Amino acid sequence: MTGEDDLAKLADAGELPEYRLQDQIGFVLRRAHQRHVAIFAAHIADLTPPQFAALAKLHETGATSQNQLGSLIAMDAATVKGVIDRLRARGLVELAPHEADKRRLLVSLTAEGRAAVERLIPLARQITAETLAPLTRKEAATLMRLLGKLG
Repeated sequence: MTGEDDLAKLADAGELPEYRLQDQIGFVLRRAHQRHVAIFAAHIADLTPPQFAALAKLHETGATSQNQLGSLIAMDAATVKGVIDRLRARGLVELAPHEADKRRLLVSLTAEGRAAVERLIPLARQITAETLAPLTRKEAATLMRLLGKLG
């Protein structure tokens, strides 16, 4: 029997649990996200989490198209373009035409961007550890596994 079946039976019996915002997944995820963003800002004040994600993914994969980068870091095209524009203005990334398809732009780290992300990766590990600190190692692994199933 599925959870939906259980809810359907409760609804038929007029016994649905009261709706409480604090018991809803979206609310709980938002609170956890707010906590993580606050921890991130305390350690890395000069970049946003999306900007760091772009730098970290470029460090991991090398040059890639804007659209591919957006897919890799779960951002829509408009959002990733804004992130790239801000990183480019700071001299952390550069754009170059794709060799085979001149309509496509490749995004890559500059030397300054590479140095910045290499300096920030240890802080990012610390941010992850601090975010997960209230959990045991096993709970943290379970949380990451379960959240991975949702995404």
